[in-house]
Amino acid sequence: METKSEIKQIVKEKYGEIAKASSNTGCCGPNSSCCGTSDNSIVGYTVMKDEYDNLNGYVAEADLGLGCGLPTEYAGIKEGNTVVDLGSGAGNDVFVARAIVGDNGKVIGIDMTEEMIEKANRNNSRLGYTNVEFKLGDIENLPLEDGVADVVVSNCVLNLVPDKKKAFAEIYRILKPGGHFCVSDIVIKGELPANLKKSAEMYAGCVAGAIEQNEYLGIIKDAGFKNIVINKTKVIDLPDEVLKDYLSDSEIKLYRKSDSGIISITVSANK
Repeated sequence: METKSEIKQIVKEKYGEIAKASSNTGCCGPNSSCCGTSDNSIVGYTVMKDEYDNLNGYVAEADLGLGCGLPTEYAGIKEGNTVVDLGSGAGNDVFVARAIVGDNGKVIGIDMTEEMIEKANRNNSRLGYTNVEFKLGDIENLPLEDGVADVVVSNCVLNLVPDKKKAFAEIYRILKPGGHFCVSDIVIKGELPANLKKSAEMYAGCVAGAIEQNEYLGIIKDAGFKNIVINKTKVIDLPDEVLKDYLSDSEIKLYRKSDSGIISITVSANK
């Protein structure tokens, strides 16, 4: 498997490609090349995505289909809050949060991909929000002061971060006393086949970087968070068209018969 710095570079390159393509087809859709083959033969693979269409503040141009849940729905965001979105992409969850915090709140999006920041800023320029800001930054070393956020949200991003302990420590640091987070993310039940776990493509596609659910929750607890709640779970069924690029037919059958699986969870906790 690649080093942590190599993994970050892979993710930056893949998500930069998505931003440039302005695809609306999901992190494993036909234009993204994040999962499956490099010739983009996987069509319509959007099983991780939840629908945003009916949410107040939804901006179609900001929705690149890269999420695996709706963290803002469970985040308890209030009018006037300061919200930080980690891995904000083109601004999808930022603009939904902005609709909740109103004119007196603030929403800050953090992303490590220059192309995503540029796209998000273009979207915000069209909308004319003066209390929305996008910053280039690394989730393991956030460009924010201590205690700035009432709420932190993130959507299908922390699984991409090599050092998840450091990521949750940073979330804890930037939250105000009594603040809380809500993230949607991918976790693993059991053991994934080795070829899936070591694949760089599947890392960028939200799978190979995921860890076992209990380990994930343990990291949150060890970071100092309290009242950890799983608000929603969803089983992610990788189609055979994706699996066949990494596994033989016999390996796919064994995987289907095993207790292993990929799960989307939306989890929240308090500082």
